[in-house]
Amino acid sequence: MSTIGKALSLLDLISELDKDIGLSDLARLSALDKATARRFLVDLERHGFVEQDEETRRYRLGAAPVRLARLRQARFPFVAVAAPFVKALAEEAGETVHLSEFSGGRLSTIHVEDSAQAHRVIVDPGAVLPFHATASGLAYLAFLPPGEIDRALARPLERFSAHTATDADAVRTLLRETVERGYSISQQGFEIGVISAAAPILTPGGRPMGALAVAAPTARADMARMHEIGRKAAAAARGIAEKYYGGRT
Repeated sequence: MSTIGKALSLLDLISELDKDIGLSDLARLSALDKATARRFLVDLERHGFVEQDEETRRYRLGAAPVRLARLRQARFPFVAVAAPFVKALAEEAGETVHLSEFSGGRLSTIHVEDSAQAHRVIVDPGAVLPFHATASGLAYLAFLPPGEIDRALARPLERFSAHTATDADAVRTLLRETVERGYSISQQGFEIGVISAAAPILTPGGRPMGALAVAAPTARADMARMHEIGRKAAAAARGIAEKYYGGRT
């Protein structure tokens, strides 16, 4: 990995943490020696990507990523275009709806509309969605070129629950079903008690760039209802793509 790649990996690691972290722990988690980790942190801090607490000497995400995110949103307003569709789907389904986007090799949640019901699924903005274990991931993966699917399934597949499909052939079956109907369904693959349906958001060339998912408690949603929700998610995903891309190719 290049020097820039290592520094960005360190930044990614810090962004995933829910609390400040010290140099020693960062070096251990990133598999870097302390001197190298410190050198990267000094450069990242100089440019505002991380900041160090003066008292604890621990590190956290800086303001620069927020500034870049605002600039990107202003010039590339995907969330602004998609948000009304997400909200409408959440109101129609009565469940939590979340929007994801592929960037930096990961599928990450970028917008969430929570269900108004007391018993609801909680999805955190910024959460990374595993390709094989979530409805969003399956919806995204299913519409990739075959070679990219092969590479994604060639690495070990992590088990998140007793229902996670960790066998590549089993995942391929889920992907074929997703392509046939235009949406995926994940039954407790990522979290016990949660069932989700998701549809890909496709570019004009047919490549997925993200996914739109509805997550519901299993106590409230059977397969018949999730198929109905999946069809609605697919229609909303098509609406987002048409609105966002317009006549662009």
